[in-house]
Order: sequence, then C-alpha cells, then structure tokens
Amino acid sequence: QVQLVESGGDSVQAGGSLRLSCAISGYTYDRYLMGWFRQAPGKEREGVAGVFSRGGCTSYADSVKGRFTISRDGAKNSLYLQMNNLQPEDTAMYYCATSARWECPASLSKDNYNSWGQGTQVTVSS
Repeated sequence: QVQLVESGGDSVQAGGSLRLSCAISGYTYDRYLMGWFRQAPGKEREGVAGVFSRGGCTSYADSVKGRFTISRDGAKNSLYLQMNNLQPEDTAMYYCATSARWECPASLSKDNYNSWGQGTQVTVSS
C-alpha cells in the first residue's frame, strides 16, 4: 500500500509561484509513474504533469508547458511541482498520484493511476 501526502498549496497573486510537494511512503518500489493532477469546481480531474521514474521522461499538459516543472527525489521518495507565472485558471485542488505502469512518455490520464493523495488547494487571484 502507498500513501501520498501533498503540501505547498496556497493563495497567490497572478504571476506568482508555488512549489508543491508530495511525500510518498509505504510500498514504493513499483511506483514507476508519478503525476500531478488538478480539479477545479465543476470540472473533470485533469493531468498536469507526469514523470516516468526509470527514464526521467516527462509530460505536460499544453496549458502548463513552459510554466510548470515536475521533478522527483528518489532518495526522499518525494515528488514536486514547481509552478511559475500562475494564472487564475490554475486555481484548483492539486493531487499527486502514482502507478506501477511502466511507460514513457508519462501518461496524463487519471485512469492510469491508482494511488492518490488527498490534495492541496491552489488559489490564484487576478
């Protein structure tokens, strides 16, 4: 069993930056696929960024390319999302997720992930 705990969410002004963290514990040896997702009120949960831990390949949603960066620290069993130039449309609950899927490019489909955190709220005001 895998446990994921997100942190780092906050309220910021447009143009600001945040760094989200996800602490991963439990049975982590097959957590090859790791990703960040977000869900705004009344909307579907969407993939933001993903990384394949064995190859380092990453994927990003078009809406965040050039602004968000996903990274991981294997020694700390942690996943990060650096978010720059935040915009009001980035407002959402952000979730980290993992999967035993072995694939590159990293999937951004929520159906391909089976372990989820509780989320951390990001609010961006204009």
